[in-house]
Amino acid sequence: MKKDALTLSRRDFLLAAAATALAPPLVVQASKKKFGPNDKLNHACIGVGGMGWGDLQQFGKHPRVNIVALCDVDAVRLKKASDAFPQARTYTDWRELLEKEGDKIDSVNVTVPDHNHFAIAIQAIRNGKHVYCQKPMCHDVAEVRVLTEAAVKAGVVTQLGTQIAASKGDRTAVQWIKEGAIGKVKHAYLCSNRPGAVETYRLVGPRPAQGQEAPSTLNWDLWVGTAPMRPFSPDIYHPTKWRAWQDFGTGWSGDIGCHIFDAVWKGLGLKPPKSVIADVQKSWEESAERRGDTWPQGNHITWSFPGNKMTASRTLPVEWFDGEFYPPEEIRALFSVADYPAESAMLIGTKGALLIPHGGMPVLLPGDKFRDYKAPELDERNHYHHFADACLGGPKTESHFAQSGPMTEAILLGTVAIRVPGKLLEWDAANLKFPNHPDAERYLSRIYRDGWRVAGL
Repeated sequence: MKKDALTLSRRDFLLAAAATALAPPLVVQASKKKFGPNDKLNHACIGVGGMGWGDLQQFGKHPRVNIVALCDVDAVRLKKASDAFPQARTYTDWRELLEKEGDKIDSVNVTVPDHNHFAIAIQAIRNGKHVYCQKPMCHDVAEVRVLTEAAVKAGVVTQLGTQIAASKGDRTAVQWIKEGAIGKVKHAYLCSNRPGAVETYRLVGPRPAQGQEAPSTLNWDLWVGTAPMRPFSPDIYHPTKWRAWQDFGTGWSGDIGCHIFDAVWKGLGLKPPKSVIADVQKSWEESAERRGDTWPQGNHITWSFPGNKMTASRTLPVEWFDGEFYPPEEIRALFSVADYPAESAMLIGTKGALLIPHGGMPVLLPGDKFRDYKAPELDERNHYHHFADACLGGPKTESHFAQSGPMTEAILLGTVAIRVPGKLLEWDAANLKFPNHPDAERYLSRIYRDGWRVAGL
């Protein structure tokens, strides 16, 4: 693949994304390549530092996975991964990896900053590769729509990196919701108020007036990728602070929201929301400089979803809280205000409530009423290995794109609402439009930097 073959105007991108909504219903296809009982999956890891290092370790532990190629723009991280898997071929540019590896690889994982997810994943899918992509699936709503449809059409195995979805806790919560343990659901409260997160990850900005030369071990041009070029500056972008910047990340709700939303989405069988609105940190809202560059350090997002047989009314309000915004005290008091899980979902039903702590076992409330309610017997499951098993012909994945794509779209609509705080955005999912606020549609997609635009959509 030529490096300049990656072109698409914002208008064309939105048209292509909207067109997928008119396609037949999504059907998850099985892997096309047939593997024998002793065959192995040849896997390439794109991004091997930070979360990528963890992903590499997990895939490397699967007995039927060969790690055959590694890619990272950071030479220090790449060397560490290469030392651990010396048999793997190494690359700095993911485009070169996909071109040179060709039929020598069956699958890839995409574990890089959000702004480059789509470009890598769409090309891998077009090349017929199975794709495990870290969350959120993409940086923008329109990208998610196109990537979801492309994955289904190609018939490849996919998995979103919501590894907690494979846990007994989340799977138990999904089953309890589906079997109606708390009756019809009236309201959902989601939160991520992780201690220290604001100080560690959520930078105020603005970006420095002048940057400096990137370290010789970091290919800054490849790191920036599809985003507008800006000078390198230490300690605020690579390796861990990039999520704070609109060009690179999707804010706290775009990141952690994929985890907290997952069991709620699956259990209730939600469809695209009817509307979304956000309140944000006042200091961010009042600063034009910050609003154009960083994400706020606190958000309160409210979606209105269409009701279904699992809900108590024709619409279901779902609220998200992070930073300085917390779920109402009376909701936290259903469990314990003092000990309320910092990252969790609380569903209020007609017969009780369900608390789903991130990474923990769900709790039916009030406890006395549900003391004898039985939890399902579930096997242990590894999210990464489940993907590899599906590639090898096993059961379909827990978070395939046909399911997690629409969820990611809804979450990223929240990030659009953040950028126009206080405005109720009515959502036309079929056409990717906000009929009452068309000015907000500019946040549904981006124009990629020259040399990184995606062709053929």
